[in-house]
Amino acid sequence: MLEKSPADWSVVTAMLPAQWQSKAVELGAVRRLRGFASVEALLRVLLIHLADGCSLRETVVRARAGDLADVSDVALLKRLRGCGPWFQWMIQEMASNMSLSMAPNELLAGRPVRLIDGSVVCEPGATGSTWRLHYALNLHTLGCDEVHVTEAACGESLTRFSIHAGDIVMADRGFANRRGVRHVVEHDADVVLRMNLTNLPLEDAQGQPLALLPLLRRLAIGQAADWSARMRDDQGEIAVRVCAYKKTQAQALAAQEAIGREAAKKHREVKPETIEAAGYVIVLTTLMQPDACAIMEFYRRRWQVELAFKRLKSLLQLGHLKKIDKDGAKAWLQGKLLVACLIETLILTAERFSPWGYPTGERRISASALALA
Repeated sequence: MLEKSPADWSVVTAMLPAQWQSKAVELGAVRRLRGFASVEALLRVLLIHLADGCSLRETVVRARAGDLADVSDVALLKRLRGCGPWFQWMIQEMASNMSLSMAPNELLAGRPVRLIDGSVVCEPGATGSTWRLHYALNLHTLGCDEVHVTEAACGESLTRFSIHAGDIVMADRGFANRRGVRHVVEHDADVVLRMNLTNLPLEDAQGQPLALLPLLRRLAIGQAADWSARMRDDQGEIAVRVCAYKKTQAQALAAQEAIGREAAKKHREVKPETIEAAGYVIVLTTLMQPDACAIMEFYRRRWQVELAFKRLKSLLQLGHLKKIDKDGAKAWLQGKLLVACLIETLILTAERFSPWGYPTGERRISASALALA
C-alpha cells in the first residue's frame, strides 16, 4: 500500500522524471504545503486516490493514518484540480525516450493528431450516478488536451470538441456521422474515422448511394484499398475516401462471434450484411494522401490506443469522478494516465530485474501507458 511501504515508494519515485518535485511548484500544483509535509507526500496521497481506487474521503483517512497528510477531502480535491499540468509534464517526460512509431512522419507532416473517445464512468457507492467522460488525447504528447463530463444519456460527438486548423482527428465508429465530419472540416482539419455500412451514408461519383460490400469483396486477405466518395448534407458535399482492409479468417470469425454475442444479449437479429462486413476494417478519411495501406496502418495504431484505455478502465478503475468539476475531471484523467505510465515502467524494470536489485543509473526507463507491442 502506498501509504505504508517506504521501500516500495522509493522504487516508484525512482521511475519519475528528474526535477519532478520542482516542476510541481513551477506548474502551479504546489503553492503552499498546507497539510502536507512535502511535494513527495502530496503525490503519494494523490496516488492513493488514483492508483488504489479510493474515494477522496477514504484517501484522507488513510493518509492521516500513514502520517502523510492531515487534510480534508475537499482540500484534497482542490489539490487534485491544480495537478493536471504537472501530471501531464511527467507523462511526457516518461514517454520522451520511447519511439514515436505511432506517428509516421510521411502521414502527419508535423500535424497534431488527436484521439477522441468517450467512456461511461460511475461514482462510487450504491447510489452513485453514471456519467460520460468525453476526452481528446494528443498522440504526440500523450496528454489529455480536452475533456467534457456529461450525463450518460448525452451521446458521443465530435461537435463537442474544439477543433483547430491542421488537426487530424481519429475516432471510432461511434463518432462517424455527417454532423461530426462537417464540424471538423469547417475548422480546416481532417478526420480518420472507423465506420460501418450504415452510420455514414456516402455517394459515388454519379451521386448514387455507395455500395461498399461489392467493393470490399474484391479484396484479398491482408490487402488494403481505397475508393473515392462523397458525403452529402444540408450544407453541400465533402470529398472523402473510404479505406478498407480484409481481415484474416480468424480475425473475421472472432469479430462475427462478438457481434453475435452482443445481438443475443440485446435480443436483436443481425443482418447478413453486418456479419459479412465484420470481415473488414473500414475507415473513412478526408485525407487524400497517403495511400490506403498507410491510412490503415495509421488507424491500427489508434486501435492500440483504444486497448490501452480499455486496460485503464479495467485495471485502474476509472470510476471515482467528480461530475460537475471539469478541471478536477481533467486532472483526474491525467493522473490515471500517470499511474499507467508508472505501471508500464515498473513492468519493463521487472523484466530487467537482477538479484542485486533494481537497475542503477537508469532513473527513467522509456515507457508509457500507450507503449504496446
